[in-house]
Amino acid sequence: QVRLVESGGGLVQAGDSLRLSCEGSGRSFSDNGMGWFRQPSGKEREFVASIGRTGVDPKYVDSVKGRFAISRDNARNTLYLQMNSLKYEDTAVYYCAASDYPSGTFFRNDYHYWGLGTMVTVAS
Repeated sequence: QVRLVESGGGLVQAGDSLRLSCEGSGRSFSDNGMGWFRQPSGKEREFVASIGRTGVDPKYVDSVKGRFAISRDNARNTLYLQMNSLKYEDTAVYYCAASDYPSGTFFRNDYHYWGLGTMVTVAS
């Protein structure tokens, strides 16, 4: 069992930055690839970024490349998402998730454990 708790969301202006954190507990955090997904109001949950269990091979959706950076600190059992140059269309609930695989992937079905989410609102 893996428990994930996100934090760091909030209300910001377009162009601002935020850093999301996701603290994991339970079975060994470093066994799993990790990912960030987001769900805008009224829309499907979508992939944002993922990272392998050792912190290599980050992947991003095209819309956040060059603005967002995923990282992890296995000693602290924590996953991060640094979000810069935020846009109105980044507004969503952001979820972290633990993959069933050692690598991060793009696909929701590859992720077995999910946090409850943290809201990011970007005012235009």
